Amino acid sequence: MLAALPAGLAIASGGLIGLVLGLIGGGGSILAVPLLVYAVGMASPHAAIGTAAVAVAVNAAASLGLHARRGKIRWPCAIVFSLAGIAGALAGAALGKAIDGQKLLAAFGLLMVLVGLMMLQPRRIGSQASPWLSWQTAPHLLPRLAGLGAGIGLLSGVFGIGGGFLIVPGLMLAARMPLAEAASASLVAVTAFGLASASSYAWSNLVDWPIAGLLMAGGAAGAIAGTRLNTLLSRRKDALTRVFAGFVITAGLYVSGRGMMTLLA
Repeated sequence: MLAALPAGLAIASGGLIGLVLGLIGGGGSILAVPLLVYAVGMASPHAAIGTAAVAVAVNAAASLGLHARRGKIRWPCAIVFSLAGIAGALAGAALGKAIDGQKLLAAFGLLMVLVGLMMLQPRRIGSQASPWLSWQTAPHLLPRLAGLGAGIGLLSGVFGIGGGFLIVPGLMLAARMPLAEAASASLVAVTAFGLASASSYAWSNLVDWPIAGLLMAGGAAGAIAGTRLNTLLSRRKDALTRVFAGFVITAGLYVSGRGMMTLLA
């Protein structure tokens, strides 16, 4: 049985992640690992990554179901990207488990800084027609989708994150998808990468299932609150994204610094 304090902190951490996801539409999962390590108090960075991967995969699958009902997903491109990414995620998970936990945290902090900087970049909506995957476009699209999918899946597997802020621009680059289509298609990849990473960490007994459950429960409540706030603050969404990006960069510098200090101690 989990003690009351860690259990409450796990629910609160999930709530914060869900709130961010509902409020600005992404980025929340990047907080999962540092929250599990520094707030909940999980001793093993590897177990924190595995536990986060489970929560990320389940939350993404729930969002995917909602998007699929609306029929907005470019399935052929999303499936190719995801299949290549699964191989990358499995390789990344194996690599992540072989790296010292504190070195992994230091690298994770640097990734947080990168994600924060990416969030500050303006996204182009784009109105030009993007090619659908077909026999005619396959020679051009397949290498791009597979290459970017495998690379982003590798990062997702190493760090146990959904990688949505990497997947969306990756799909836009590979298939010239408009932002809205890439955001929907990215949920296929986030779910696939998360499941691949989670299965690898679970196989190595590096998932804390009670904490994962609490993280998901808190995330569901937070997402509901965040979605409602999103409606109320829709005109300030860009400002909120910039504020959150600044927070992610600051937290990334802290996580990286803590990891480096532990290694040098």
